[in-house]
Amino acid sequence: MPNYRRCREGTTYFFTVVTHRRRPILCDTRSRRALRDAIADARAAHPFAIEAWVLLPEHLHCLWRLPDEDRDYSLRWALIKAGFTKRIRAWLDTPETCRSRERHREAMVWQRRFWEHTIRDDRDFAAHCDYVHWNPVKHGLAAAPKDWPHSTFHRFVEKGIYTACWGADPPRLPEGVGQE
Repeated sequence: MPNYRRCREGTTYFFTVVTHRRRPILCDTRSRRALRDAIADARAAHPFAIEAWVLLPEHLHCLWRLPDEDRDYSLRWALIKAGFTKRIRAWLDTPETCRSRERHREAMVWQRRFWEHTIRDDRDFAAHCDYVHWNPVKHGLAAAPKDWPHSTFHRFVEKGIYTACWGADPPRLPEGVGQE
C-alpha cells in the first residue's frame, strides 16, 4: 500500500460532482481553465486544501481538507459551480432551462447536488485517494492512472506516495468507497 502523508488539522471530505445530464464538457481546455480560475477564486475567499483530484469529461472526484472549525464545503461548491458557469456561458451552448432551474437561477451546467463523504481516518483517506486516481481507468479513459493528465496522480508520484507504475492492477477498495 502506498505511503500516504497527510495533515491532521481540519476535516477532509471526498466529493463527486457531475455535470448536468453527464454532458462531457470538463476536459476541454477552456473548461479546465474556467474551472481552475473558479476554484482559485473560491479558495481565495474561503481557503481549503486540495488533497487529491481527478477531472473526467462529465464528472470529477476530489478530496478537500478544510480549515479547523470550518465545515462549509457547500458554499465553496456553490462558488465554484457559479464561477465556472459564468466563465463558460459565452462559448458553451447550454440547453434550455426549466422553470425550477429558472426559479433558482441555475443554468443547465451542473447537477444540483453532489456526493459528499467525510473521511474517517488514514485508511479511508488512502482508499479514496486510490479511487480518485484509478477512476480514469475504471471509466476506460486511460490504460493506467499515469496515462491520464487531469489528475493529482502525477503529484503523488513526485512525492513518492505512488510509484509511476501504481495501478497496473485495480486497487482493492473497501465496500462503499467512491460512490458516484
